[in-house]
Amino acid sequence: MSPKKEARESDSGKAETDEKSGGFSAEERGAMKERSQELKAESGRGRPPKKDGEADVLAKIAEMPEPDRRTALRLHDIVKDSAPALSPKTWYGMPAYAFDGKVVCFFQGASKFKSRYSTLGFNDAANLDEGDMWPTSFAMKELTLAVEERIAELVRRAVR
Repeated sequence: MSPKKEARESDSGKAETDEKSGGFSAEERGAMKERSQELKAESGRGRPPKKDGEADVLAKIAEMPEPDRRTALRLHDIVKDSAPALSPKTWYGMPAYAFDGKVVCFFQGASKFKSRYSTLGFNDAANLDEGDMWPTSFAMKELTLAVEERIAELVRRAVR
C-alpha cells in the first residue's frame, strides 16, 4: 500500500483511508455522525421530537475543553440576550442558533477540528448581506469586550 493510502482500523473494525488521501478526517466523520443523530432526534422517528435544544447545546458545551467551553458559554449568553427569537440547537455537534428551524449562526470551538482559533459562523439564513461580498465566518482567539459587542451586533443584524 502506498504511504498516502495507509489503511487503519476504526472502532468498528473497518479499514479506513488515511486523511492524506483526500478522505474525511476522523473529526469530520464524527461531525457527520453527530448530524445524522441530530436529524433522527429532530424527526422523532416513532417518538415525539426533542424540544429542548438548549439542554442539548449546554450538554455539548460542557463536553468542550477549555478555553472553548468558556467561550461557548459566553457566546451562548450573548446570542440569547441579543436575539431571543433564536432557538438553541446542536448542528454537526456544535452549538447553533436557529430561526424557524434554519440555523442562523453556530460556534465551532478550536478543538472541534484541531484549529488554532474558534469560529463564529453564519449561514445563509442570516441577514448579513452587504453589497456583493461579506464575511460569513469570524475567527475568535479571545472574547474581549469589543469582540462581545461586535458579536451582539452581528447576531442582532442576522435576525432582522
